[in-house]
Amino acid sequence: MSANDPGQPSSTAPGHTNNHPAPSIALAIGAHPDDVEFGCGGTLAKWAASGTEVHHLVCTDGSKGTWNPDADTAALVRQRQEEQRAAAAALGATGTVTFLGHVDGDLVHSREVVDAITLAIRRIKPEVVLSHDPWKRYRLHPDHRNTGLNVCDAIVAARDPHFLRHHMRDHGVTHHRPSALMLWEADEPNHVEDVGAWVDVKLAALERHASQFESTMRATDEAGLETFRERMRTRMAELGTPHGLAAAEIFHLLTRL
Repeated sequence: MSANDPGQPSSTAPGHTNNHPAPSIALAIGAHPDDVEFGCGGTLAKWAASGTEVHHLVCTDGSKGTWNPDADTAALVRQRQEEQRAAAAALGATGTVTFLGHVDGDLVHSREVVDAITLAIRRIKPEVVLSHDPWKRYRLHPDHRNTGLNVCDAIVAARDPHFLRHHMRDHGVTHHRPSALMLWEADEPNHVEDVGAWVDVKLAALERHASQFESTMRATDEAGLETFRERMRTRMAELGTPHGLAAAEIFHLLTRL
């Protein structure tokens, strides 16, 4: 796959760990609506079925997610929020779906965004956070890079009590240290999740993002959608084969945060 295709890159690194225990709470943070489903939809579906409380946080409004130059972007933003909520439900997620609302394509690595994500981590208190790998080589889209950078900074700020002390004092939001950070689109993957039983659930969630059929999934009719499904199934099967799995999602897993 291309470095700029959404979701799961190939895996060549040795020494993978397998199947993180299902956490009690997980928070998946994507740049745009649909990024979470591409990056870790099978893993979230598996965990949700095991009782994990799954939360979504989306950093941008998705307003550039169309090839139509005459599109009503305000309507597109509303549609993409509805699609994201429907996709989360299709995964079995029971947690919150939060939109930070930054303009699509204009997300920056900033104190403002870091603080917003830090507060989300402190309020939700996830055991595991999942997001984009900001160090993926040749990744063009700035929102993906900057989401990953903001999330990594927020992990540090959320765990240390001297960040955002006024929020702790004024709102009773205490610091929180997740036990793991899992980065999808990983430049150097070191962890594999078995999602063989959850491929169809992931696809069903992705197909809730109907506004993205043409632009991201390259599908304008049912035949195109079936081609997309087969492309995704093939990709996940290729990722699973080296590990003896029918289908997999892969990550760079960081612990001891």
